[in-house]
Amino acid sequence: MSAASALIEPTTSLLGVECSVTGRRWAERCAGPESDRAIARMVQAHGLPELLARVLTGRGVVPDAAEAYLAPRLRDLMPDPDSLLDMQRAVRRLAKAVRKGETVAVFGDYDVDGAASAAMLAEYLRGFGLTVPVHIPDRIAEGYGPNEGAIAALAAEGARVLVCVDCGTSGHGPLEQAARNGLDVIVLDHHAASEILPQVHAVVNPNRQDDLSGLGHLCAAGVVFLTLVALNRHLRIEGFFGPERPEPRLTDSLDLVALATVADVVPLRDLNRAFVVQGLSVMRHRGRTGLAALLDASSLSEPPEAWHLGFVLGPRINAGGRIGDAALGARLLSTRDPVEAARIAVDLDRLNRERQAIEAQAVAAAEAEMDRALTENPDLPVLVMGNAEWHPGIVGLVAARLKERFGRPAFAFAIRPDGSATGSGRSVPGVDLGQAVRACVEAGRARKGGGHAMAAGVTLDGDAIAAFEAHLASNLGAAVEKARAADALLIDGTLSAGGATAETVRLLQRAGPFGQGAPEPLFALARHRIVDAGIVGTGHVRARLRSRDGQAVGAICFRAAERPLGRAILDSVGREVHAVGTLSRDQWRGADRAQLRIVDLAPAD
Repeated sequence: MSAASALIEPTTSLLGVECSVTGRRWAERCAGPESDRAIARMVQAHGLPELLARVLTGRGVVPDAAEAYLAPRLRDLMPDPDSLLDMQRAVRRLAKAVRKGETVAVFGDYDVDGAASAAMLAEYLRGFGLTVPVHIPDRIAEGYGPNEGAIAALAAEGARVLVCVDCGTSGHGPLEQAARNGLDVIVLDHHAASEILPQVHAVVNPNRQDDLSGLGHLCAAGVVFLTLVALNRHLRIEGFFGPERPEPRLTDSLDLVALATVADVVPLRDLNRAFVVQGLSVMRHRGRTGLAALLDASSLSEPPEAWHLGFVLGPRINAGGRIGDAALGARLLSTRDPVEAARIAVDLDRLNRERQAIEAQAVAAAEAEMDRALTENPDLPVLVMGNAEWHPGIVGLVAARLKERFGRPAFAFAIRPDGSATGSGRSVPGVDLGQAVRACVEAGRARKGGGHAMAAGVTLDGDAIAAFEAHLASNLGAAVEKARAADALLIDGTLSAGGATAETVRLLQRAGPFGQGAPEPLFALARHRIVDAGIVGTGHVRARLRSRDGQAVGAICFRAAERPLGRAILDSVGREVHAVGTLSRDQWRGADRAQLRIVDLAPAD
């Protein structure tokens, strides 16, 4: 499989659109003779429909890899877990704990990846009868990562081993103190690391600077899964398993790996793709009590797909860590009690609705303020803003909305009464936000922080937001300018309303799951008349588009009623437009048809 960037960069505008309603140029994702040859080879070699071959080529799939991409198998893509640095040290210590029946404490993060990682590790160890206390820190009272108070409490419960999942790589002080107090500390993480690591028993992290495994695209749950594969192998070689003690079936945990992989927005390629495909298959059997309860609480009546993990299940699990009890997600994913699972699922669903209301107010205020700021200075490379009224649990969501609306990296901060600020940022492709934050910490301009290229978090002392903004502008200005200059909306092809069918949706689904690094296919409907449009639900815009040959397709544009795109749809009733969107199945009232989710619009004239 080649990198998608190897395709010829589009230079001409699709349908002549140089500046759409959202201010973007439209371009074909696959443009030029090289792409045409790859598509033709894929069609001829594998008998694939041209549309499917075009979508695969646009995601960097070379013809020889098409079959493996369409049906990824874990057995073909699984690496040797020992390729990760410190894996053998971590496994030997965990195996000793299993054999001796020691108490192993798990310290996780308060997001989906942390909850899934903690639940997976705890479930495995508890299966051998071990006592496994799990601690998920409170976002406001404790903040991100390990802290001495929580670790002391876990040690008081008898823990001999402390495993940090989805955190710990930057937890030098608390973890080194834990090691001095006699705890054997193991870190299973994936966050980008500085050159100096905590002095603990083992740090298994594919993104540590001296790790050459090439597995840096994994989320923490993926790292935990590989650790359990290695631990299972180690115990098997030792003769630990037998008729009275069967070997755990690790594939049952793939539902958690898939959930974390999608929710943590890591690239859906290679091993991650196999995790999601096979994890969804496990999830559809509803064998995990907590996930089954959450599916029911979410009123999800159809088999779960990848987008449900990111937009239905993930936000509900995250809601506990954002505005409620941070441990709810890990408890839900661990419990086997259907009554407890139903209660937690209902709580998380309620918290998610409350989070949505809090978020909507904050986003409205943030967008209005940023509109004013960009009117005064339209060349701001990074958007940074803070508010004393914002809940710390929703600043990442505010940053994400600002990034989506204005097309550049954004940071949002919740300012505390003492003036300190907790912030979260979201980036655009080509701009490494995590690296910039780590440089800020190393330069002494932030108390703590870290993250990935696309998302980062940071804690600042009082009155430091302005200095932080200046640091980001200085360090990221050139990268942002380059990214924005190349920010064309890449479109996979053109369709008419007559071609937008449920059968087409099913064909496209063969190329899924879609997500980070494998974007959902976008199609342009050229010269279609908007025959009606209106506002539905909580600010969504529903419309109907008709082609010149009389065929029609339903469309929706989410959270758009008060935005330029939504207003443009409403104002274009009776007019011909070019519309761009993704296709999904609309099964309302038993019908099985396609629906266009509009992401951009341009006048046809």
